[in-house]
Amino acid sequence: MEFQLQPQTRQQFSPQLMYSLKLLQFTTLELEQEIKEKIEENPLLELEEEAGETAEEPQAEEPQAEEPQAEDPASDQDRIDWDAYIQDGMHNQMDAREETEKREDQHILEREGKSDTTLTDYLIEQLRLLDLSAQDREIGEYLIGNLNDSGLLDVPLLDLALESSVPFDEAERVLKVVQTLEPTGVGARDLRECLMLQLEALSLSDSLAYRLVSEHWRDVKLRRIASIRKKIRASEQEIGDALNVIAGLNPHPGLAVSDSSVIAIHPDLIVEKVDGEYLVYLNDRNLPRVRVSHAYQAILNRNAQSSDEDRRYVRRKLTEANHFVNSIEQRRSTLLKVTNCIVRAQREFLDAGLSSLKPMILQEVADEVGLHVTTVSRATQGKYVQTPRGIFALRFFFDGRLKKKTDEETGEAAAGQLATKTVKDRIARIIEEEDARAPLSDQAIEEILRTKEGVQIKRRTVAKYRENLGIPIARMRRRI
Repeated sequence: MEFQLQPQTRQQFSPQLMYSLKLLQFTTLELEQEIKEKIEENPLLELEEEAGETAEEPQAEEPQAEEPQAEDPASDQDRIDWDAYIQDGMHNQMDAREETEKREDQHILEREGKSDTTLTDYLIEQLRLLDLSAQDREIGEYLIGNLNDSGLLDVPLLDLALESSVPFDEAERVLKVVQTLEPTGVGARDLRECLMLQLEALSLSDSLAYRLVSEHWRDVKLRRIASIRKKIRASEQEIGDALNVIAGLNPHPGLAVSDSSVIAIHPDLIVEKVDGEYLVYLNDRNLPRVRVSHAYQAILNRNAQSSDEDRRYVRRKLTEANHFVNSIEQRRSTLLKVTNCIVRAQREFLDAGLSSLKPMILQEVADEVGLHVTTVSRATQGKYVQTPRGIFALRFFFDGRLKKKTDEETGEAAAGQLATKTVKDRIARIIEEEDARAPLSDQAIEEILRTKEGVQIKRRTVAKYRENLGIPIARMRRRI
């Protein structure tokens, strides 16, 4: 067996390049936090505002400094305790980590202090106001803790009773107590029971709506009107009115007490229309401006007093500081290039709306701006842009596409391609404009898109887009 050495070329990513790519993925808020942490870690980084204030101090003293020695830079250096400066810098990274951990702990406390009341807390607070034994209260709190976000008990009650060593009849009795709490419908074991609890609370236990839910639930779910009419003596109008009452109930009562805080979107870029042209700029006015401090020059120039360790430390921190500042500028440049390319391609969307959204892929932007597709992917990940049409994720503009066929009568091409978001919007509009008494099937919607708008689409694709929009099938949309 012979062993041969063959040279191979492999692309190696340096730590600096990896960090630049990581920085590119940061949102503006994440970058702001990163800048603050880097300033604490690296003594050779400083904020431009602070640097400006420091530079103004000697200017104010210039009229009083008449002696020539005041202009000697060595005298300024002698007034600085460089040993303490370097010592502080060497320990700054450890201090920065501790400070970061303290901030995280504080943020957790602030989030906990500001969060809204959870559904569990809300129900337990009501439970404790009831005249219950200690055991019943404990069982009630256990059942409440097993409710899902909608407020329903989707775990079999028998399993919970066995797990907690509580007799089933006692668990069921306490569950009925939980079902009396607000919002009405919580504690139900399924949607049917949830709706029945709400109808009972509205004093509609003797109504046709209650009878439909309790006795003909499967037909109600599938909206089989003909089947219901065969089983009960009621007119189509009466059945329609009862179904409208049922439709007005809340299938997710627990969501009325939300424990999720609203997350405000901070746009990373802003697009404005000025004199008919769309201009793009970064939304970083409040972002700290950072630069490399000139203090390192004094340290490196003090040949006699600076040790080799001090100089190595300063050089390392200087390299890190320069790379950090350059990475920030490179991030700014990349984001502007990519967003300007998107805006140029989507001008019709910005002018006319979703119907004019152009299908795009990441590779198209990468080819136009001269970047690798993975770089474009990182640049658009998690970023938002504020436009005259609203705030959108940059990934919103990258979508699939459907072809439009040639018009057989005129022989003209029908505008080539459509973005899938545009087709979904058109499907939603077709369904919105349909006759509620005779809703359109997926096949009928396909025919409309094909014949009237030239979209090459299949029925199963229409069904998939309709489901993505959360729109039920035709039978479920029918109104009497």
